[in-house]
Amino acid sequence: MVKPKRLLSLLLRLIAFGATLAAVIIMATSHEKGSFFALSYEAKYSDTPAFKYFVIANAIVTVYGFLALFIPSESPLWRLVLALDLVFTMLLISSISAALAVAQVGKKGNSSAGWLPVCGQVTKYCNQVTGALVAGYQVLGFSS
Repeated sequence: MVKPKRLLSLLLRLIAFGATLAAVIIMATSHEKGSFFALSYEAKYSDTPAFKYFVIANAIVTVYGFLALFIPSESPLWRLVLALDLVFTMLLISSISAALAVAQVGKKGNSSAGWLPVCGQVTKYCNQVTGALVAGYQVLGFSS
């Protein structure tokens, strides 16, 4: 019989695994072609280092989360898993913070620096980035 505490831990880890996987897939598939006056361009996550960091960090945590599902709580490795949970939570926080800062500039622009908002021209791309960030924030709720 599975203990209720272990069952809850497994459930939360499964939800966190699914959310990190969703964040990776949503962000990695985000791209859209747009135009600004006579210029045409393609917006994609790989053009922005903060978004690449977000994808890489979430991919690492996805693999870790999958592997952690198979380590029993009675194992001597479980203390290492708990310590790594903290490390990977900090990694996710930093990646989400970086991606959110870039997304905010993309959505609102920065008049002081002369940067124009781009979400008006590439709405689908911005919506996908927002979806990936929401999935990333969901992970933090389940991993802490």
